[in-house]
Amino acid sequence: MYLRAQLAESGDDVMDLSTLNAGQREAVCHTEGPLLILAGAGSGKTRALTHRIAYLVAEKNVNPWNILAITFTNKAAGEMRERVDQLVGFGAGGIWVSTFHAMCVRILRRHGQLLGFEGAFSIYDTADQRQAMKQTLRALDIDSQRLKERQVLAAISSAKDELVGPEQMARQAADYYGGHVAQIYGEYQRFLKRNNAMDFDDLIFQTVRLFSKNPEVLGEYQERFRYILVDEYQDTNTAQFELVRMLADKHKNICVVGDDDQSIYKFRGANIRNILSFEDTYPGAKVIKLEQNYRSTGSILDVANAVIAHNRSRKCKTLWTDHAAGAPVRYREFPQSFDEAEFVIRDIAGGTRPYKDVAVLYRTNAQSRLFEEKCVAYSVPYRLVGGVNFYQRKEIKDILSYLKVIANGADDLAVERIVNVPRRGIGAATLSKVRVFSTANGYSLYEGFRHSANIPGIGRAAARTEAFASQMEAFRAGMAGSGFTIKGLIEEILDKTGYREELEEEGDIEYAARLENIEELVNKAVSFEEGGGKGDLEGFLEEVALVADVDRMDDTQDQVTLMTLHGAKGLEFPQVYLSGMEEGLFPSSQSISSGDASDVEEERRLCYVGITRAMEDLTLTGARKRLVNGELRYSMPSRFIGEIPGELLEATNGGYHMESNNKGRMGDAPRTETNKPVSGESRPSFGRLSRVDESSSKLPFGKSFQIVKESNLDYKEGDRVSHQRFGDGTVTEIKDGPKDYEVTVNFDTHGVKKMLASFAKLKRA
Repeated sequence: MYLRAQLAESGDDVMDLSTLNAGQREAVCHTEGPLLILAGAGSGKTRALTHRIAYLVAEKNVNPWNILAITFTNKAAGEMRERVDQLVGFGAGGIWVSTFHAMCVRILRRHGQLLGFEGAFSIYDTADQRQAMKQTLRALDIDSQRLKERQVLAAISSAKDELVGPEQMARQAADYYGGHVAQIYGEYQRFLKRNNAMDFDDLIFQTVRLFSKNPEVLGEYQERFRYILVDEYQDTNTAQFELVRMLADKHKNICVVGDDDQSIYKFRGANIRNILSFEDTYPGAKVIKLEQNYRSTGSILDVANAVIAHNRSRKCKTLWTDHAAGAPVRYREFPQSFDEAEFVIRDIAGGTRPYKDVAVLYRTNAQSRLFEEKCVAYSVPYRLVGGVNFYQRKEIKDILSYLKVIANGADDLAVERIVNVPRRGIGAATLSKVRVFSTANGYSLYEGFRHSANIPGIGRAAARTEAFASQMEAFRAGMAGSGFTIKGLIEEILDKTGYREELEEEGDIEYAARLENIEELVNKAVSFEEGGGKGDLEGFLEEVALVADVDRMDDTQDQVTLMTLHGAKGLEFPQVYLSGMEEGLFPSSQSISSGDASDVEEERRLCYVGITRAMEDLTLTGARKRLVNGELRYSMPSRFIGEIPGELLEATNGGYHMESNNKGRMGDAPRTETNKPVSGESRPSFGRLSRVDESSSKLPFGKSFQIVKESNLDYKEGDRVSHQRFGDGTVTEIKDGPKDYEVTVNFDTHGVKKMLASFAKLKRA
């Protein structure tokens, strides 16, 4: 029983679209032929997309399995899947709701043999790719110091994005370097094929190859997917564009949703021309604009519209809202980046919002350091998005490599990683003999270990190599058991290999954390199996391989979010600090000096994305001086600040002097489980602000702050002190900082903490 039948049973003749605005309703009801939905930031595009899918089923009698919805991240796909299931009900499972990469994996698992791949192929992440390239360069006797792995991989990635293979790259090479890279590209692809592996770019590249070489397979999916919806179309590259074009070529019922003003991934191969020239690709296409914003206040939208209006290569649209104007957007400029970070974190700590409602955004990852240090100093909990990926941690890579070998014995990289982890006495010399033997006999490395008794000169090492192969065979055999679970397999690996025991014996101070990480991997396996993937090891490895940092964000923890502007796309926060608004940093010096106006336009779109992440409160900050690569650089305010009419910004000339009279350390106020201050208490006051001499200040905007130093500490190094939150400890160091004394205390139960004296309010024990 599908949605149409459900509506009939309820007595309704048509699907209720009353919750949609006029533009959204038009987008939902225009079902036939090519459609471009220009959806501004926060305009409810997901609502329009999901209702369109439900409308196709309910009103147009389209079979659910004839609908394909594609987006870019697992997070977005998960949200869309949930909404579609709620709207459509029974039968919704037949609708493909997927990321580009997950869709291609699904197709390649089924038809990859037509390209020479087995269904259990491995998916190589960035670290795996570098290792594969290292071995490729070694095989070609190329010095990796002369030709960097990252450079070559970047060139190959760009080629795949443009659907250029090794042979075509060689033909197009304009110089010796280009021809050299083409040669490496070809050998790298052969390495992947031998290992029955693909990298991320291959997933789309190889799917397009599959369709091009096998028209009958393409025809099957064209007939299957009669209605195609693509989200975030402005982020598609050439390969993704061609993939979608091929699938939609028969029925032409292609609906793309995107915002050219949010096209910010040129460095990843995204081609803004795909959305700007949609009507040229599909003559007669319908274009619908969604301009009503449901996220931000009027003040924030006025600033966003003012900035983006300076771009020339765009489809004109203006965001508007029924919300009130709200608080004015603030702009603050500081003498140094140190002052900027201090103001931002102090402002957060002195506010009343839950920390999880606040985000600090920046142009480059390097900017995070000062904000992290200030968060630690002021006891402001934070999460750094874009740090070390959970799945890149050593212990996680180790266990996943075991699982990869169990699923795909042809993956030599995974075999090499685990063959002596934990230590088995299989050294480099033995591994080299097995590798030579395997190559000579056309074996994978794993097969070489299985036949290692036949290797000349291997001697007593044969017992160890055969033991490794036997153990792996036992793991693989265990997969055939009726009670097989991925959780059970991981536990077997930890126990039977001695991995857990070796971790403990090493006495690593990180032992507990590493074990906790492995336990979290087990949790992931359990969740995957409870979601319907019981015993599907290949599916588990696939899901893990396709996870991005933003997909792993935990919204339940009360922490300030620190992340780059690129990472923030698709997210929203009640309060946002957009930092580093300086010429040469944002826009970047590279975009300014390139001579290509489109580069600065992309930076402006990135600024627009940052501004529109804010729902209620937005603060723009910058510094006149900043350390870059160890050098002190002086900067002017970003041109994007100059593009905002003065009446839209709350910007104050001169400086302020702050006298602290707070009665406790920042963040020390007791907080409830809902992350709000306990009744009758609030976050500490920062005291009164008093005007300082403005005559010496040449700042065009902003405020600068300083803390009155507390000069009469009643404790010294070596003294025992007491802290309201951390209890008793010993003062190990007192530094005379530029704005306050920096005190280091080794607390009995909370370890070493660094804090500022004026906020710590330490008492001598």
